[in-house]
Amino acid sequence: MTSTPADSNRRARRTLTAARRCLLALVLALAAAGSLGRASAADLDDDSWLRGSFSDEHRGPIRWDGIVLGGTFGFSNMSTDFGDAAGSEIAYILRNSTLETEASPSSWTTLPRDVTNAQQYGGFIGYNYQIDQIVLGADIAYNHPNSLVGSASDSIDRIVTTSDGVTHNVLLQAQSSLRLVDYGTVRARAGYGYGQFLPYAVLGVAVGRFNYSTSATVTDVQSGAIVGTFGPITQSQGQDNFYDAGFVAGLGLDVSVLPNVFVRGEWETIIWGPVNGIKPSLNTARVGLGVRF
Repeated sequence: MTSTPADSNRRARRTLTAARRCLLALVLALAAAGSLGRASAADLDDDSWLRGSFSDEHRGPIRWDGIVLGGTFGFSNMSTDFGDAAGSEIAYILRNSTLETEASPSSWTTLPRDVTNAQQYGGFIGYNYQIDQIVLGADIAYNHPNSLVGSASDSIDRIVTTSDGVTHNVLLQAQSSLRLVDYGTVRARAGYGYGQFLPYAVLGVAVGRFNYSTSATVTDVQSGAIVGTFGPITQSQGQDNFYDAGFVAGLGLDVSVLPNVFVRGEWETIIWGPVNGIKPSLNTARVGLGVRF
């Protein structure tokens, strides 16, 4: 049974809600761990030889500046709009025809959306510059999803009459798939240090590597001034290692667990440009571990 766009959207919302709940649970757990760590240090007041850097008189503000690098693990949700995927193939089949000129079957929405999920892993390196509690920086990252593939297949049947007196019973059949192989990002970051926590926002660009394939079949049963059948005729197109750019935005939280070690929780969204008429977008919730130099 073919899923509807509404079903796909509901699945996407449920997936993103679950991912965000997991991210919130991680942040709360890290906050609790930090509180326990401070309480344990306070219990050592009578053992100054053990207290060391936990002493309030020696503790300075947490530093976030410097080179940072680390690794991440996440969960990605890709929503793919295949509505215009078969347009160029249909337009080529019906090129120079009265049917395409007047009714434009190539603009009909033949395929639905699809939503797919996959794990991903990656790494990042960047630099932070700190002014009091304000932290500015930039990073570059590489991410590799595990089998993040969207696909759709469907058909549409319409009857139109053109100005030459011909009635066309047009059947369009199409199928398409898109795989995100991997991608990299370049992002600017702005955050505000509050104790051991650094909430931040990011904006940037992404470049992704995609594999896609699309095929369309047109059958036109004609009656009236002309009687006959055109087709079925099939046109296909595909490419591996197609590079596409996108816009990146996100929110995150770094938590200092050691003087030069932090854990990260982050949500990131990417709106990609069309890939041969296919319009993908990506939402990712991830956690990571990083070090600062």
